[in-house]
Amino acid sequence: MKVPFGYLVIAAGVCGVLSFTFLATALGTDYWYIIEMNQVNTSDLEDMSSHSGLWSINEGGKTHTDSIDSFNTDYSKFSEAELQMLKMHSAIVVLLPLSLVLLLLGGICGLVSSLARSPILLTGTASYFFICSLLTLSGVILYIVYSYQALVETERLVGQEGLSYIRTSFGWSLALAWLSYSLELLTGVLLLLAARTPRLRHSSPSLA
Repeated sequence: MKVPFGYLVIAAGVCGVLSFTFLATALGTDYWYIIEMNQVNTSDLEDMSSHSGLWSINEGGKTHTDSIDSFNTDYSKFSEAELQMLKMHSAIVVLLPLSLVLLLLGGICGLVSSLARSPILLTGTASYFFICSLLTLSGVILYIVYSYQALVETERLVGQEGLSYIRTSFGWSLALAWLSYSLELLTGVLLLLAARTPRLRHSSPSLA
């Protein structure tokens, strides 16, 4: 059963808007990484729980912005492992916002190519969304690697016993970034299918 061209481009548009919304929400929230204290007898450890984003950390109910300024930091006072983490953070805060901007431009390109009903423009826009998805995927994977390396570095400094009361996990902000990546891929696939619809390939002027 052939899906009409109109349905495909509408579905692609909805997926594109959702992917932009999810990624923008992920970048604007601070639930990428969550640190929780296990239930222990010492009640004063409860305030050490925190959740963090790309640019801020909420610790003990207080938000600290610009907690990691990886661009204006004096690198000479850090170890090699810490330098690597700062460089990864710098790459993350470039890749993900760049992907968000490209998604906005991709939405404009998708609208133009859909109205023009051009297979070439639709295919090019689909490829564009695939590139956006690669940027988002790279940023998300790099953040996961960064988080694990930060945990390893913390364990090296305080010891395994010092982390025995701490439970760490990734939060819903990261899940939204994953959803955005998936929807970017789906948008590209739908645009490719739209470019290959029989009526469009035969340059039919009527709407499917």
